[in-house]
Amino acid sequence: MHFLIEYLRRKPKLLIMHYWYGCIDTPNSDYPDDFDKFRVVVDNIKLIKDLGNFIPDKSWMLYLLEIFNVQKQPAELNLICQFDNQNYFEAIFRGTNQYRFRKVIPQIGGSYRREIRFKEDESIIQYCLQDLDTKTVEIYDLIVDKRTFVYQFSQCFTGVEWWNKMRNLPYQLRFEVFVSNLMYGYNDDALDPNSMTFFPIGKIFENKDGNPVSYPITIEGMDRIDGCICYSIK
Repeated sequence: MHFLIEYLRRKPKLLIMHYWYGCIDTPNSDYPDDFDKFRVVVDNIKLIKDLGNFIPDKSWMLYLLEIFNVQKQPAELNLICQFDNQNYFEAIFRGTNQYRFRKVIPQIGGSYRREIRFKEDESIIQYCLQDLDTKTVEIYDLIVDKRTFVYQFSQCFTGVEWWNKMRNLPYQLRFEVFVSNLMYGYNDDALDPNSMTFFPIGKIFENKDGNPVSYPITIEGMDRIDGCICYSIK
């Protein structure tokens, strides 16, 4: 036994590496009569400023639009910043990268509409990204068998996530951004797949990973524009 104790004393401290900070919403609390129809989540993200902060080697950070189904399986359409100055949008499912958007590239001053659709009839999760300035649209369809995945929203997360492969700490933001137009929606006309009814995301609550660290960001100016929540990440 004393050999095991000595080993544990000498063993390097396990790196947590993974942190998140933002806000979460549960749609059934605000829309009890409609939430079971929600199949679309959308936001706008604008890149305000490149803060020039260093991202640690082999690390990356994400600005999330994330929706969980009732099985707590997440679909995400994220802006990602890497240690090697690669900045891009990525479709993610169950924590695994699925598709890097190559037509719509994040630029300082640019505004982008992110949309995730649950298309149960086709067994597809659709990720749609639009550059609101150039009007360029890029779509990725991910086939997910509806026999194993429940196409029903449960919770939405908006905020920032860090992966730090070098130290047991989150790090400074790369971009200051403005997030707006957070909404749920559903198709309201079976003959027109693009006909949608939208509902502003309701009450959101602070959500973080629970690690006893301070986060080197602030979420400021929480407000509503046209009824939709908006805020800045600085």
